[in-house]
Amino acid sequence: MKVLVAPLDWGLGHATRCAPVVREFLEKGCDVELAVTRGNAAILREMFPDVRQRLAPSYNIVYPKHGYNMAFWLLKNSAHLRAVMRAEHHYAEEMVERHGYDILVSDNRFAFRSRKAKNVYMTHQCRIAFPKMFRMFEAFGAAWHASVMSRFDEVWVPDIPEFPGYAGSLSHVERCPRPLKFVGPLSRFAMLPLTQSTEKDLNIVAVVSGVEPARSRFASRLSSVLPQIPGKHVVILGKPASSLKTWTAGNVTFYNHLPTQEFADVISRAGWVISRGGYSTVMDMAVLGAKCIFVPTPGQYEQVVLAADLSAAGFAVSIEEGSLSVDSLSKALQRADVVELPRQSKNTLLSDAVTQILRRT
Repeated sequence: MKVLVAPLDWGLGHATRCAPVVREFLEKGCDVELAVTRGNAAILREMFPDVRQRLAPSYNIVYPKHGYNMAFWLLKNSAHLRAVMRAEHHYAEEMVERHGYDILVSDNRFAFRSRKAKNVYMTHQCRIAFPKMFRMFEAFGAAWHASVMSRFDEVWVPDIPEFPGYAGSLSHVERCPRPLKFVGPLSRFAMLPLTQSTEKDLNIVAVVSGVEPARSRFASRLSSVLPQIPGKHVVILGKPASSLKTWTAGNVTFYNHLPTQEFADVISRAGWVISRGGYSTVMDMAVLGAKCIFVPTPGQYEQVVLAADLSAAGFAVSIEEGSLSVDSLSKALQRADVVELPRQSKNTLLSDAVTQILRRT
């Protein structure tokens, strides 16, 4: 059986959460290939050096500086998004025709499907949340996303079936054009030999992720705040295409990038992890048993909802980017009521989903 897996290129989270999916198909004897962009090719090559990569169309997303501009940004760029969707659909059809793929797995690539293959669409945002000022448009967003999902054979949700799971109301919805198949939390760290360090010799480990310009803005804010917080800190800049460069400035050590095992080892030594609140990061931190401070990316309201829900449950602290300061971070570090994200036992949901689709193909 030949499988092509295509993660969306809006940040690296979509690529990393595809790792268990790729691994599961490989373990079941499938011939797996990856549809990549220049933005996520390096990290996928690091995880799967022997898996063939094929260059796919890129969405080339650059988020607006201010979150409240997101609705206008979407309207302004709607023609570009439709053009990419047409290109990726044509690309998927061509790939199936030329290389004979039996199954296409699209992680949030809205039109990555073919009439001549089984098509899986993977998303945790069955409900696309809108900010309060644009809540009136949420129904339109839901209808549009439902039309996207209806064109696929299966919809896989990286969460657990029991509400609230990790994504709450984003993944657990009353209506969907396809029966939802929950495949459990997906993280590239799930198969590692993880050891929880008893010595928390790092006060804060900051993980920078996402797309520009928000990614660089977050890194800049961290670089100015962390040196003023007592203790040893680490900043992982999330640049897998760069060389493994390391440098230290005062009490902060910077890494351009860390390979998967080294990343997990550093997280295990951290008293706290500060990062964006993307869903892939939430799943990663749950597997690694981290105590988290989330700073949602302005314009990505999904992250605001996730951070708020996890904060209310006592599994994280949420700080708005504009409020991230020495004072707000110092107060967060004193929160004794926050505990590590809950870990899940062995996940068999993904294995079951892969087995079932292979039987039907």
